[in-house]
Amino acid sequence: MTAAAPAIAVRGLRKSFGDVDVLHGVDFEVEPGRVFALLGSNGAGKTTVVRILATLLRPDSGTATVDGFDVVDRAADVRESISLTGQFAAVDEILTGRENLVLVARLRHVTDPAGVAADLLARFDLTDAADRRASTYSGGMRRRLDIAMSLVGDPRVIVLDEPTTGLDPQARLEVWRTVREVAAGGTTVVLTTQYLDEAEQLADRIAILHRGRIIVDGTLAELRRLLPPATVEYVERQPTLEEIFLAVVGDARAEGEASR
Repeated sequence: MTAAAPAIAVRGLRKSFGDVDVLHGVDFEVEPGRVFALLGSNGAGKTTVVRILATLLRPDSGTATVDGFDVVDRAADVRESISLTGQFAAVDEILTGRENLVLVARLRHVTDPAGVAADLLARFDLTDAADRRASTYSGGMRRRLDIAMSLVGDPRVIVLDEPTTGLDPQARLEVWRTVREVAAGGTTVVLTTQYLDEAEQLADRIAILHRGRIIVDGTLAELRRLLPPATVEYVERQPTLEEIFLAVVGDARAEGEASR
């Protein structure tokens, strides 16, 4: 049985800005329908890789293909196959959630824009808020709408560049659920993040980009084997602040609903 061609293949990617070398021969592959996390601190080169994959930036050397199309020679085909969601939700806050989706569907010449919008609103649990202005949405709702807009036209690959930046813990969990649902539908997801727990929760495969180079690439299990075997210790575990926050907020919401 022939192995499926990679959804993304990057080989020897290099990029400099003036005298600053940002990428030093980056290599990685992403299998179709998988979640691939690209980890790195600020300045590691993550956004530069994303911009090259999205045809917004040309590499100095090396190659990158998306859905089998070269990002330089077949840029138009790449744009048909990929969707990019940046660090901050790119929704029009004057429009309603439905109007945002219909607008994107028309720009992408999708048949039945209203039907596509209705399907995506239902898929991302936004139907009840569909006819409210996006300016009234919470951070998590705005980000879910943003990801829904990215899926108009059924792109084969979606790139989420720091998707939970600035979100509170509850909104973050909403976005994680959305990413899982997108991947479960067969879409290949590339996730760039600084949050290690985010990659641990979502990614099938993880690469760590450091000073413009991929220094390790593998599944979470493979990365764990790079360290000495774990030792068993019995300690008293205290709840994290995030767990406390979610428990308290959840209890408060439950009480509010019960009192209605």
